[in-house]
Amino acid sequence: MEDISNITKQTILNLSKHNIDATPKAYTKEFCKIVDDIDFNISECEYFKNALNKISNDEKKAFHKSIDSTYDLIDILLKRVEKKNLDKMSELLKQAMTPSISLSISDDLHSFSIKIGDSPSLIFEESIQKEIEKFIEKRFEVDKEIVAKKTADIARLITLMSKYLGDAIDSNSKGSSSVSQIKDKINSICVSGSTKDELNKLQTKLVQAAISIENEMQTVNSTLQSGKDEVKALETRIQELEKELHKTKEKSTKDHLTGTLNRSAYENELKKLDEQYKRINTDFAIVFFDIDHFKNVNDTYGHEGGDIILKTFSALILKLTRDIDVVGRYGGEEFVVAVHYKSIDELETYVKRIKNVVTKNKFIYKEHKISITFSAGIELRSNTQSVEETISNADKLLYKAKNTGRDKIIFWNKTEI
Repeated sequence: MEDISNITKQTILNLSKHNIDATPKAYTKEFCKIVDDIDFNISECEYFKNALNKISNDEKKAFHKSIDSTYDLIDILLKRVEKKNLDKMSELLKQAMTPSISLSISDDLHSFSIKIGDSPSLIFEESIQKEIEKFIEKRFEVDKEIVAKKTADIARLITLMSKYLGDAIDSNSKGSSSVSQIKDKINSICVSGSTKDELNKLQTKLVQAAISIENEMQTVNSTLQSGKDEVKALETRIQELEKELHKTKEKSTKDHLTGTLNRSAYENELKKLDEQYKRINTDFAIVFFDIDHFKNVNDTYGHEGGDIILKTFSALILKLTRDIDVVGRYGGEEFVVAVHYKSIDELETYVKRIKNVVTKNKFIYKEHKISITFSAGIELRSNTQSVEETISNADKLLYKAKNTGRDKIIFWNKTEI
């Protein structure tokens, strides 16, 4: 019940702060506005609604209007949470149905994705669920077919290389054998006692042997050149496959909007850093960044404008962060960086540089120049018992920065910038 109580309390405080009478319409509008800004727990909403159902009839008569108003608010809340969850679920389903290696997407899948994107509630219909199952099965078939085809190309390359190498060795062996036989015949002939006819016959054999060797070498060269061209073509196709697989890997680890690591990939990299820390004591810091008043940006410039801000902000972080450090999008407008450091001064210099660049420059969206600030929290791995505790502490410091005025960076030692 904590979330509902906090929402109700904040609603009344906001109305009072702006000298607005707490009419049902005004209260509902402010209540919904607050709900849109938080990640609300739907289980609390269900619990509260069930509790209202247990009120006696006499109590309902005494507070008839109040209860009806509360029911309306709870229904609004449930619908908003349900729509948010459905939108997220439909997006996940679209990703699950899209082939990860094959770059082609069928018209049927494209149309189906648009359909569930426009009406996410359709995913609960049995016929739609069966279609989703078919598309997921087809996704694996298409990806498997691409991998099988590329694997066959590699196998063919190996077979061709083996064949041409064998042919070269065989031809060389035959040529060596012919030369060896001629050598033996020459050694067996006594030139001083030979007649002119015998020497002429020997000359003829030598010429024929030379011609035979020349022909064999031409055949080998021709075969090897042909094989070289085929091998080169296969190498090109294999390089294309490697690029496709690299793109697929990047797609599965990078956030599609900002180019930073997605949360799952970031957590995997963080585990590696933590293992290194435990093994050779290479300390690192966790820095949480959160853009201040980002909802106002979306409300003012739309989600397209908000996306531009996120792209630009993440690009700045990536540019000002070293390759040995790890940058990820933790969710929404929140980013997290695992930073290696040699001294506290080096760490302070890093976050100050980002703060100066962000606050002293305007973010461009169409003809608009937008100023933004951010809040941040920093904790050291060496201050905690586990990397999970490090993340939690940095997150708490971030929210302390936001709740005490924003546009500030708070360190584990209470230093503020």
